[in-house]
Amino acid sequence: MIVDLNQTGRSVRGLAKEYGLSEATIYKWKNLYLPNQSTGLTGKEVAELRKENARLKEELEILKKAAAIFSRKT
Repeated sequence: MIVDLNQTGRSVRGLAKEYGLSEATIYKWKNLYLPNQSTGLTGKEVAELRKENARLKEELEILKKAAAIFSRKT
């Protein structure tokens, strides 16, 4: 994997040239697959957590509306 090669000390510029990639692509892969130093999460994990968070917020709003409807009926 290109990111692994970069982790061994090979430069992004050299890898991009050797494999016919843009440097931006390699940096994007690094952000996606390497853990963030402050959170310990990869970009992919952060994206998954954001998606789950949005789903849970939507579910919470639905439950709040249902609770309001049921409380009016009693």
